[in-house]
Amino acid sequence: MIGKGHSVSGTRVSISYGWNQEKEAEVVLREHVAGDTPAEIAEEFRIIQSQNERCINNTLSFIVSPTIEDGKDLSKKDLEALAKKFLKEMNLQNNQSIGFVHRDKAHTHVHIYTNRIGFDGKAYNDSYIGKRSQIAADNVAKELGLTRVREVQNEKLHELKHLRQQIKNIHDRVLQTRPKSLDEYISKMKAQKVDVIPTINKANQLQGFRVEYKGVNLKASEVDRSMSGNRLIPQISQNRNYTRLKEVPKTFQVMDKTVQLSSNLSTKIAKELIKGIVKTVRDTGIGMGY
Repeated sequence: MIGKGHSVSGTRVSISYGWNQEKEAEVVLREHVAGDTPAEIAEEFRIIQSQNERCINNTLSFIVSPTIEDGKDLSKKDLEALAKKFLKEMNLQNNQSIGFVHRDKAHTHVHIYTNRIGFDGKAYNDSYIGKRSQIAADNVAKELGLTRVREVQNEKLHELKHLRQQIKNIHDRVLQTRPKSLDEYISKMKAQKVDVIPTINKANQLQGFRVEYKGVNLKASEVDRSMSGNRLIPQISQNRNYTRLKEVPKTFQVMDKTVQLSSNLSTKIAKELIKGIVKTVRDTGIGMGY
């Protein structure tokens, strides 16, 4: 089961989408609301939201998606229990919420809209809400005996084993040419029909890479760990400087623009550098007191 979440400002528009009859929408959850239309629910939200006018994105939008197979067997009552457990995991069980199931596609999924402003007028902290939604959905899946996201990912990667190996072979051949920049690496991979896509956040920070090949889009690390940013960047830097990278670069040139490394990626690269130093010490005996 997969969970997604973010903050939005258009409460009525969002709820209207959830209540879309063309998507065979059905209400499966009501928490502290009584309205029978999107406008009525949005007005109930607004009354509480008026206590905190500083918060602009004052509604939380979640999508909870069981696997296709799990979704086929879940009744309205099951989906209500699922939605309530998800909100409890997010510590939002006391906030106004309304949830809808969409069955217009093979993939049954639940849309939940929750008032970010509590009855005490305080705004719910939405930091890392996307990641926290994933964790909450995974915990609920575990509790209810549903397929967990990691199981889904492992199954997907197993099915793509042959394709992943093809990408890895191309990656290895490109690295043998010793590209001296990420742009050179990306260009050479593209020449082999593999698109390497940098993931750059709104703060202009490089977070990692995705790979597209033969219609399949994966994280680089899902193809092979050696293709993850924390492995690739030191390798490219070493090619450019002809010496082992000794410290984490503060900025990097990619796609003809200068970007910073995200704190998470910087930390991972630092760990790789430390491991490299430790390995050198073990291999040579330097500093071991022999």
